[in-house]
Amino acid sequence: MALLTGKSALVTGSTSGIGLAMAQALAAEGANVMLNGFGDPDAIERTRSALAEETGVSVGYHGADLSRPDEIEELVEAAAAAHGPVDILVNNAGIQHTDRIEDFPVAKWDAILAINLSSAFHSTRLVVAGMRERGWGRIINTASAHGIVASVEKAGYVAAKHGVIGLTKVVGLENAGTGVTCNAISPGWVRTPLVETQIVALAEKHGVSVEEGARLLLGGKQPSLQFVQPQQVGAAAVFICSPAADQMTGANLSMDGGWIAQ
Repeated sequence: MALLTGKSALVTGSTSGIGLAMAQALAAEGANVMLNGFGDPDAIERTRSALAEETGVSVGYHGADLSRPDEIEELVEAAAAAHGPVDILVNNAGIQHTDRIEDFPVAKWDAILAINLSSAFHSTRLVVAGMRERGWGRIINTASAHGIVASVEKAGYVAAKHGVIGLTKVVGLENAGTGVTCNAISPGWVRTPLVETQIVALAEKHGVSVEEGARLLLGGKQPSLQFVQPQQVGAAAVFICSPAADQMTGANLSMDGGWIAQ
């Protein structure tokens, strides 16, 4: 029997990138999964059906806008209706915007805080009591190297990710010894669509190819000079759900090629 057979997992921001990799890893271990995110409806349906076919588990999709607390509640209810009360919550949804603080659009700041931080608060508050009553639960928050250190022109993202790590610690402490854990995973540069836009912008700024832009991005922060792979983050999520991590809570797992060791 697979590690997570019969568990109900909800992964936000999981139609691509890191979130999809975590959903795939959890499904491969037997968890039924509710996907969430934006994108082309036909492409999302292909992703959903392929994952269900490949793993043999039930895979659903809900397009909740995570900037809206009422839609987060609908998402949690839909996951429970499809697969039973949520046992594994992965708060992964995130957006980015770069600007100096004096030029940072207020609407962008509000959106980043809502989606990157407040959505994790809302989804967690909706599932954690049930997890505690059942004596088992895993809450996994996607933070970032930018939850520990800062970079210029990323006020919203850095503030939100620092907040995610703080929230992780509080939820971990509040549920210590109950069978419910809350941990964060902090990747460095992962070549997701979100990061690809930054690579292209860097390449255009310096008048170089996209691949040279990628090397410039890595060279500025990540000593390994290699991108973290989404599948590596997925494997970390599975580890957090395993008995080996039963006493790991309120922790932050850095996967950043040495970024924050500097």
